[in-house]
Amino acid sequence: MSEAGDVATPIQRPTRKSQRSSGGSGGGGVGRTTAADEYFPDAKHKFKSYRLRGEYEKPWLGDPALKKTRWNNWIVGVFMLLGLCGAGAIAFWTVWPFRQGEYCLIYEDDFQKLDLDIWSHEVQLDGFGTGSFDWTTVEPENTYVDEQGLHIVPTLTNETTKITTDQMYANYTLDLFKDGSCTSQRNSSCRIRSDPEEGDMIPPVRSARLSTKGKKSIRYGRVEVEAKLPKGDWIWPAIWMMPEDSVYGQWPRSGEIDIMESRGNSRGYDEGGRNHYYGTLHWGPTSATDAYWRTTNAKKVRRGDYSDGFHTFGMQWTENYIYFYIDSRVHQILFIGFKESKPLYDLGEFSKMAENQTLLANPWAQSESTSGNAPFDQNFYLILNVAVGSRNGWFLDNVGGKPWIDDATNAQWSFWNAADDWLPTWGEGDKRGMTVRKVKMWQEGACGAQEL
Repeated sequence: MSEAGDVATPIQRPTRKSQRSSGGSGGGGVGRTTAADEYFPDAKHKFKSYRLRGEYEKPWLGDPALKKTRWNNWIVGVFMLLGLCGAGAIAFWTVWPFRQGEYCLIYEDDFQKLDLDIWSHEVQLDGFGTGSFDWTTVEPENTYVDEQGLHIVPTLTNETTKITTDQMYANYTLDLFKDGSCTSQRNSSCRIRSDPEEGDMIPPVRSARLSTKGKKSIRYGRVEVEAKLPKGDWIWPAIWMMPEDSVYGQWPRSGEIDIMESRGNSRGYDEGGRNHYYGTLHWGPTSATDAYWRTTNAKKVRRGDYSDGFHTFGMQWTENYIYFYIDSRVHQILFIGFKESKPLYDLGEFSKMAENQTLLANPWAQSESTSGNAPFDQNFYLILNVAVGSRNGWFLDNVGGKPWIDDATNAQWSFWNAADDWLPTWGEGDKRGMTVRKVKMWQEGACGAQEL
């Protein structure tokens, strides 16, 4: 290592002052130093500020164009402020009618067991007006609870009853009045005799339908159902609501709220299989004028389908709107706002329609609603079911290899004869059914504020 005395330090280096003194041939630089020379002795270039100091003329301030520019800036700024205020006001008054209010949880079920004090089986043979090919039962093969939740599973009639395939086709009478299981009073819903000449067949599939009718219903509120959908061609799962009292008349006059409807077909099905689900309102003066197409929308999942796992299917309903959502209220699939100035009768343009050369009267004219939302101003109860097939257009004719024609006399036969094609698509065990893990129902308003 070098001795300390051998190392040149900044203090020992010659300064510009000494350099200029020793080598100076120009007299002007002799003896001149600055603060920069003292702190930065090796600097080659000194900083020189060009900032103006003191008073100086500003001729541009007197330019008339500058005054005009100032006024323009003020005008633009005022208009921008007014625009922001206007946008805020519009947003406020748009959102205010749809603001989140108070809700009271009136029912919650995580299906540790099937609570028959709340849930009732609806047993019929005729598909409840849809023409589906299933016979709904109370049998444990079709409805049961395990650690996963409530299962609603379709089964084959000739595998779960003593009825043979030949008897399903001909000369067998199935009478649900005899054992008292039928929940309808109509003969066509409770009794059938298989007859090949008439095209009558014992339903080849058995399934189940559960409802909270007479037990739990809401007039405005929220419903959430956490469920996993079935897989299998021509299977039709649904989570929906019907009015407790059909005060406006037969369907669809008194309305229907479909929180979730889907088809169990594969992703390749042209109408959308189990990778789609729909939220829909049904309403109209007659079944032929049901205006559901104005109030329906589908949600498609990009990967997989709704049978791969559980999803929460939800609906929120007030006097001013109904909307449907998936998993979270921020994931809306359809929003329907009601307007007093344009009630549903006007929205459907029913006054321009006629049946049998008679104009359609307004079935909701006596409603006391002040938001134009009738028939959705009454109490509705919840339904969970899994149907199979239909003759009402849910599965379109000649689409996706559909083996029957809705209006054909032998529609149910054609469906059953194609079992070798559709049965292998059904999932094993309870996968062919809908599994419901949780149900929640809220009534609008604070708890205890009204009679539920």
